[in-house]
Amino acid sequence: MAYFTASVDDVKKNTDFAKSLDLDYPILSDPGKQFADALGCLNARGMSNRWTYYIGKDGKLLYVDKAVKAGDHGKAIAEKLKELGVDKK
Repeated sequence: MAYFTASVDDVKKNTDFAKSLDLDYPILSDPGKQFADALGCLNARGMSNRWTYYIGKDGKLLYVDKAVKAGDHGKAIAEKLKELGVDKK
């Protein structure tokens, strides 16, 4: 399984943010907002909504979580992966 985040911020801002939190995953930068727009998560303010996309090994979209709550999202992801039948490591 692979995971990453995407942001409409520039590479430097995302790199600095990732370092400040000592993240173990990449933040993809989309300052032109084409990726966020294509995914449908670009909001009226020009920012990306915090949505989680679950994509199968075959590249097909399995589920989109549009109700992300940062405080307990790790638990929600684990539950959704189990529900979707994604194998544990």
